[in-house]
Amino acid sequence: MNEISLKYGCNPNQKPSRIFMEDGSELPVTVLSGNPGYINFLDAFNGWQLVSELKKATGLPAATSFKHVSPAGAAVGLPLDETLAKIYWVDDLGELSALACAYARARGADRMSSFGDFIALSDVCDVDTAKLIKREVSDGVIAPGYTEEALAILRAKKNGKYNVIQIDPSYVPAQLERKQVYGITFEQGRNELNIDAELLSNFVTENKEVPEAAVIDMKIALITLKYTQSNSVCYVKDGQAIGIGAGQQSRIHCTRLAGQKADNWWLRQSPQVLGLQFVDGLGRADRDNAIDVYMGDEYEDVLAEGVWQTRFKVKPEVFTREEKRAWLDKLENVTLGSDAFFPFSDNIERAKKSGVKYIAQPGGSVRDDVVIDCCNKYNMAMVFTGIRLFHH
Repeated sequence: MNEISLKYGCNPNQKPSRIFMEDGSELPVTVLSGNPGYINFLDAFNGWQLVSELKKATGLPAATSFKHVSPAGAAVGLPLDETLAKIYWVDDLGELSALACAYARARGADRMSSFGDFIALSDVCDVDTAKLIKREVSDGVIAPGYTEEALAILRAKKNGKYNVIQIDPSYVPAQLERKQVYGITFEQGRNELNIDAELLSNFVTENKEVPEAAVIDMKIALITLKYTQSNSVCYVKDGQAIGIGAGQQSRIHCTRLAGQKADNWWLRQSPQVLGLQFVDGLGRADRDNAIDVYMGDEYEDVLAEGVWQTRFKVKPEVFTREEKRAWLDKLENVTLGSDAFFPFSDNIERAKKSGVKYIAQPGGSVRDDVVIDCCNKYNMAMVFTGIRLFHH
């Protein structure tokens, strides 16, 4: 098959719609279940590239949770501790496979953004991962294969309408890529840049000591940024993205957005949030929404009389700004990646508030010296890659 007809394009009025191989060759994908749409395939193909590169760079199974052509989360398959298993709502599933851990991390970092995601997996989907996917609100999944039992589980999701795509892992795309905008064809060479140790060798700060775990986190940050709509900034800790800011016109706004997501990830691990007692039967999405509001400035929306009773067994105490700041001050050794240079030191000041210790960015700003001085002030280690990673 060299063509798949789609229901419609980005919007229902954009018809006809299809994906096809312009040279007449076979498509490298097979739809095993469902009827994927235009945006589904955009998420699937970008997500597949991301997890394939993560697996190649780290040697670990990888997963990503995509929404609107940018990752909401990305991670490699490191084990989950008790706290992470709880905040990702997987503590009832027992010990998970490495691939399932990768998806739990990718989905769990920003569960609000991951709601209704498209999943990409670097490895053959196993039963543990399929069971985890089955219970989440998701549009579909792409992987190089599926075990028989995993495929049966996924095919039963959404009464058989869940999108399951298998991709040929040996497929190599053409070196030139094209797309049309306003009837005009754009052409460019594919971004085949390898994110490796050589790219992460030019440390420009006084502190040049970076543990191997942080080097892996740098690779995760930069590979994630490679497939995130620009401007983009990514915070990473312990093998997973914990805050991704995408598509912002201002880099400081991007840094703030991603930093707030990283802060929320850490706040979910605080005693105040872990101690919330939800009413029986409240779904995961409703719990996520309640937590998100509770941690924010509009907490009264879930603590008001007559409202809190619908979510909590016991009315929670207000999570004060001072208490949140005290907990956030415990977040440390976070890695930050940026797809282009930081033009001002305000990005570093904001990053410091979210525990950033290690930074990877292209460099090349006329104010590089100011940015480096700010990093030195906080004893951060920063590497200049010399490579921009814009993605549109």
